Amino acid sequence: MTSYGAFVVVALALGACGGDKAKSASSGTTDTLTQRQRDSMLSTSNIPGARGVGAAMRAADSTSAHIRAADTTPP
Repeated sequence: MTSYGAFVVVALALGACGGDKAKSASSGTTDTLTQRQRDSMLSTSNIPGARGVGAAMRAADSTSAHIRAADTTPP
């Protein structure tokens, strides 16, 4: 194996390591918002396509409600 090939193998091995750190661990701060809260704030922003986030959240809520309703049995 050439030295270039060995360098590529080592670079790939190092690149695969250490990717599992949490955001809060790397930044030193803790995030107090849930993913849903962040998505909700994003859906009300003026960013292009942000309305789609809100629509996707409503669709997911509707689907979840239908699944819960189908899982319950009437008395």
